[in-house]
Amino acid sequence: MLFSLLFLFYLILPSPDFPEPLPGALTSKEPGDTETPLRKAYFTDLSREEILTYYQNQFTNSTFFGLPLPTYRLNYPPEEAQSLVRDQTRSTFLEEIVHPLRESLYMNGFEPKLDNEIIREEGKKWRQKITLRYVPSSPLIRLVFGVATLVLVYVLAKDVWGILQTFKRK
Repeated sequence: MLFSLLFLFYLILPSPDFPEPLPGALTSKEPGDTETPLRKAYFTDLSREEILTYYQNQFTNSTFFGLPLPTYRLNYPPEEAQSLVRDQTRSTFLEEIVHPLRESLYMNGFEPKLDNEIIREEGKKWRQKITLRYVPSSPLIRLVFGVATLVLVYVLAKDVWGILQTFKRK
């Protein structure tokens, strides 16, 4: 019962805000990067690992009874960026930071490899462009699915218990 209450409380916690921009980064003003408040892009000279660590630290600042929320990093092939982040997005890497059963933050990075792909913005050459897509979820929807999950777990556990009792009698 305590586990169920903790699980439901975890699901109704508010979602974290959109993460802060990278230090020293230039915010992209390209139309595709500003069409929704849930997607932002930055030009930066930081490495991939520095970027991923920075955003993972920001995304894990949410707490549950003083403990950081469970967070997982998932790695995707760069080709998935066009369906997960934005169509016509060029990509070198694509990772997702997830709070299970809650929200996700997709991080797409494009680091040019060819001379004709060099990124120049506001008179400066940048190492890469990072596009973030934040996918929050409604606490009400999470709660409905959480209650449904707990009901199904209860029904399955009851059935398994009944089967085990049947075998025990034989």
